[in-house]
Amino acid sequence: MELNFTEQERAFRAEARRFFRDEIPRSIRDKTLEGRDLSREDLVTAHRLMNARGWAVPQWPVEWGGRDWSAVQTYLYHDEMEQAGVPPPLPFNVTMVGPVIAAFGNDAQKRRFLPAIANLDLWFCQGFSEPGSGSDLASLATVARRDGGHYVVNGQKTWTSLAQYADWIFCLVRTSAAARKQEGISFLLIDMKSPGITWRPIQTIDGGREINEVFFDDVRVPAENLVGAENKGWDYAKYLLSNERTSIARIGVSKERIRRIKRLAAFERAGGVPLSEDPRLREKIAAVEVELKALELTLLRAVASDRHGSRAGPDPFSSILKIKGSEIQQATTELLMDVVGPYCMPADPAIGPGYAAAAAPTYFNWRKLSIYGGSNEIQRNIIAKAILGL
Repeated sequence: MELNFTEQERAFRAEARRFFRDEIPRSIRDKTLEGRDLSREDLVTAHRLMNARGWAVPQWPVEWGGRDWSAVQTYLYHDEMEQAGVPPPLPFNVTMVGPVIAAFGNDAQKRRFLPAIANLDLWFCQGFSEPGSGSDLASLATVARRDGGHYVVNGQKTWTSLAQYADWIFCLVRTSAAARKQEGISFLLIDMKSPGITWRPIQTIDGGREINEVFFDDVRVPAENLVGAENKGWDYAKYLLSNERTSIARIGVSKERIRRIKRLAAFERAGGVPLSEDPRLREKIAAVEVELKALELTLLRAVASDRHGSRAGPDPFSSILKIKGSEIQQATTELLMDVVGPYCMPADPAIGPGYAAAAAPTYFNWRKLSIYGGSNEIQRNIIAKAILGL
C-alpha cells in the first residue's frame, strides 16, 4: 500500500482547501462546525456555489457534470469539505437519486432531471422507510397500481428527512405481489405537489423537526416517472444505499470535531485545572483518535488499491465504513458533552456559552447515525455473510 500523495494530489488538496474556506460563507461553515441548524437558504447557497465551480456532482458521469476524478481526488475533496465545515451537496440529490437516474434512467429522464438535480433547482427527498419497514425495507407496503398512463400510489412513508423543503420525492413502491418480498418493487419519481400527498413533521428527541411522515392517497403519477424497469426497484435501491452508507463515514467531520473538543478542553476548567489535563478525558480522546485513524487507513487502503488498478475493496466495504464511521461520530458527541458539562443543558434558553448550546441536541440527534442508511446490526449481518460465509 502506497499512501504518499503525489505533487498533483497535494496541489488539488490545496485548491480544495482554498475554495471551501474562501468561497463558502463563513456563517454557514460556523453553523455546521458548531452543530447549529442550517436553513434551506444556507443549504441551497452552499450547494449552488459548489455546482458553479463544477464540484457538486463530481462522481456523476462527465456528460452530466461529473469530474472523472481519481479515488484519491474524491477522498481529498470530501476530507477538505468536511474539515472546513462545508455542508455537502444535498445527499438526496447528489449521492442518491442522481446516480440512480444516471445509471438506470432513460435519456428523457436524464435530460429533464439531472441538470436540475445538480443545481438544486429541484430538491428531492427519500421515500423508502415505512412505519413497518425500516431495516427490513423489502417488506414495504406502499402500493402503486398501473392505471393506463399513470400509477396510482397509496401508502405511507416515514423518517422522510427535509420533506418540508422538497419539490419531489423518489419512492420505492410495490407494483407486484411477487412471491419474494424483494421482487415486485419499483422506483418512482413523484412530484410533492401532486394531489393526494400530505406530510406531517415528527419532532425528534433533540427538539428538531427535520423528519416527516408522508402520506399518499390515490396519488396519480405519470408512468414516464418510473426509473428503469418495473419490478426492478430493489436492485436500484441496493445501488443507492451503497453510496449512502459510504458517505455516512464522514471521517473529515470527526477529525474536525476532535480538534474542537481539544480546543474546548484546553479552555474549560474543573477545580481550576484545564480539562485537557484530566487523564481520564485524555485517555477517552486518544481512544477515539486511534479508532478514527484506523478507519481512515482502511479507506486509504481502498484508495491506494484503486490508484494501482486493483480491486478497491470487498463487497461489504461500504458497510464497514458505515459502522465505524457512525460509531466514531457518536463517540465525539459524547466527548463534547463531557467537555462542556452542565452548560450543554438546556439548549433553549442556553445557560452557558454559545459554543455549548448545540452539544446536547447534536448528541441526541446523532443517535440516528447508527440506524439510518441500514442499521449497524444489519451491516454486521452483511459483513458476516460476505466475508465469513455465515
